[in-house]
Amino acid sequence: MPDTFPIRKIIHVDMDAFYASVEQMDNPELKGKPVAVGGSGNRGVVSAASYEARKFGVRSAMSGMQARRLCPDLIFTKTRFDRYREISKQIRNIFYDYTDLVEPLSLDEAYLDVTENKKGNPSASLIAQEIRTRIFNEVGLTASAGISINKFIAKIASDYNKPNGQKTVNPEDVLPFLEGLDIRKFYGVGKVTAEKMYQLGIFTGTDLKSKTIEYLDTHFGKSGRFYYHVVRGIHTSEVKPNRIRKSLAAERTFSENLSSEIFMLEKLEHIADEVSKRLIKSDVAGKTITLKIKYSDFTMQTRSKTLPYFVSDASVILETAKDLLYQESMQNSVRLLGISLSNLNTDKKTKKPEEKKAVSVQLQFAF
Repeated sequence: MPDTFPIRKIIHVDMDAFYASVEQMDNPELKGKPVAVGGSGNRGVVSAASYEARKFGVRSAMSGMQARRLCPDLIFTKTRFDRYREISKQIRNIFYDYTDLVEPLSLDEAYLDVTENKKGNPSASLIAQEIRTRIFNEVGLTASAGISINKFIAKIASDYNKPNGQKTVNPEDVLPFLEGLDIRKFYGVGKVTAEKMYQLGIFTGTDLKSKTIEYLDTHFGKSGRFYYHVVRGIHTSEVKPNRIRKSLAAERTFSENLSSEIFMLEKLEHIADEVSKRLIKSDVAGKTITLKIKYSDFTMQTRSKTLPYFVSDASVILETAKDLLYQESMQNSVRLLGISLSNLNTDKKTKKPEEKKAVSVQLQFAF
């Protein structure tokens, strides 16, 4: 690995089956049983599945009906996002005891840069172990962690010993680790890309590393350069504690398809109210309003309008969404409607300049 690239101590913490685990924690009768968070009806979708349910093949984003067929004894619970956010905040407060460089990816996972940390502990592995122990003792849930020199490798490593485990990829082990990795394990390589790589004879990190940057650019476009670098352990993205929000949205999937625009307007009113509440709570506003429409045949359509001013008011959002709804006739009955605001005023905000401290590229410090 080139000496010019900084080596950081990055931890990726990933809660184990977070939503389902919270439900099992709050309702002891669910412990040890297959649990799915989400809807069980004809139009329901699984948001999360417990490990007991995963043994039957139940996965997130799966339809409730399919999940039930795979696991007849599956227990469905409703999503409780307020509760998940409450627990997530407790967990993040534990993170902040060790470092201010915390980048949440979602309610249940985050990156931590502990190259320099509040405990003065030189071992990122020991810090990860301590954090996981505290989450279990103070919150009651288990977490897994990956530890390595950058975010990409830490993310892959956190999935290695799930649930309730951790894996450290030391600096000197990075290249052998990546070379022996199945290409499907590479973070950022989805199912479609993996199939394409298989067709090109790329099955492992070693296969990927054998390809030139020109070859990867030709076959994978802009992503080719990314693949070329990460398989060599090069990923310079820093942990960003203040991620700037680019958009904010709310959407609803309906139990029955809507064919009347009158019924759609009623649903849009509730969605606009929800978007407005989220904007106000986040203290942001936006100029571009986008209406998302998913038809009964699962085709998707978006219609957007950019206003000359920032808005967060529900009535303005609703009126714009109405205009977009009537912009053209419906192609089919509708199963989902959503409203999002982008071009937010956060884009105008600038971060305070901070001095970037040089990070040692030596391999002698403990992981």
